[in-house]
Amino acid sequence: MSTTPPPRALDPGSPPGAGERPAEDGAFGWLHALGPRGRRAFAGAFGGYALDSYDYFTLPLSMVALSAYFGLSSGQTGLFTTVTLVVSAVGGAAAGVIADRVGRVRALMITVLTYAVFTVACGFAPTYETLLVFRALQGLGFGGEWAVGAILVAEYASARHRGRTLGAIQSSWAVGWALAAVVYTLVFSFVGDDMAWRVMFWTGALPALLVVWLRRRVHDAPRAAAAREQDPGRGSFAAIFRPGREGRPGLLRTTVFASLLSTGVQGGYYTLATWVPTYLKTERGLSVVGTGGYLTFLISGAFLGYLTGGHLTDLIGRRKNIWLFALLSALCILAYANIPHGADTLLLVLGFPLGFCMSAIFSGFGSYLSELYPTAVRGTGQGFTYNTGRAVGAVFPTLVGFLAGSWGVGGALVFGAVGYGLAALALLGLPETRGKELA
Repeated sequence: MSTTPPPRALDPGSPPGAGERPAEDGAFGWLHALGPRGRRAFAGAFGGYALDSYDYFTLPLSMVALSAYFGLSSGQTGLFTTVTLVVSAVGGAAAGVIADRVGRVRALMITVLTYAVFTVACGFAPTYETLLVFRALQGLGFGGEWAVGAILVAEYASARHRGRTLGAIQSSWAVGWALAAVVYTLVFSFVGDDMAWRVMFWTGALPALLVVWLRRRVHDAPRAAAAREQDPGRGSFAAIFRPGREGRPGLLRTTVFASLLSTGVQGGYYTLATWVPTYLKTERGLSVVGTGGYLTFLISGAFLGYLTGGHLTDLIGRRKNIWLFALLSALCILAYANIPHGADTLLLVLGFPLGFCMSAIFSGFGSYLSELYPTAVRGTGQGFTYNTGRAVGAVFPTLVGFLAGSWGVGGALVFGAVGYGLAALALLGLPETRGKELA
């Protein structure tokens, strides 16, 4: 292992901001603060999450074609997302333990390779059942990538800049989403629907190229790696469920409320991410090109929301940032689902704040969950809570699928607002962590 000294901001004995250079006060101060090794880790995590997003969205964007090809009901198509997210909980929890035991970068490579291989396999599926199995296995890698990549970068970032640094990582989800929307528009414009959905999945091979670069260029943060390796209790599930005792605080309360927080936010988000493309095509009557155009507006708002939320989580704190955007996201869902038919311009315009709010709430997650757990079980805690939220939140898209038959997709989307209400309540059981140093 390299003995290169870590960035000074990782020194747990220094107060937030101590020893930082004046250059770190500028617009890109958070990037300067990472140092050369940290910037390579940032690039690896950014690329991994963007491609994770790309592989995820190959399914929602192909949903209408898949439904027609296999003759599926709305409930069956919703099950694709639910199975992916439920299995991702297993993959995410396992990846967190692996990250604590063998290192962040090794775990990151495993997750990226897993979701790439099984996304490609989806393109060869001969039946609905086979596709469901391949999509579930894709969830193993999909579930672990974000938590591992976020921790890798969080352990390089200073407390002063951690929120905006992890917010920038989170913005890569919008980059991958945008890339998927562009490829979807091109593929479905030039290839027949019966083959186009297969081509979309085959393009999911791209992330495998990232693994080669990660292996050669990216390393764990030295100080955090040393602290983790010296702790015999690293990667212990029992530790994150241990209740507090007199004089010894436990992590059980943190794990329960962090899981509820993640469930609410992701239940609302995946409801929208899964069903908005179908809503635009089936209930609003938009073409492939028209759907791509509306999604571009939504994704633009998402990208700016990630970056803005990252700055706000450093400025006003982790909890206030999540509270603010939980409220705004719920209001946007209610407004978006009740736009009258014919008001397509309003549908386009409202897509921007909808994308902005539902993404800004995620910006503080990487820093917040990393700060809630000690180094030895940071991967285990973050992997479990974030992906438990994915698994339980996965029920939301399926409920929308079954409710769509009687309520319509637009009416059923309102159910996503319930998730954001749950997230706001869960914050009552969690502390504020802004300014916390990570060993």
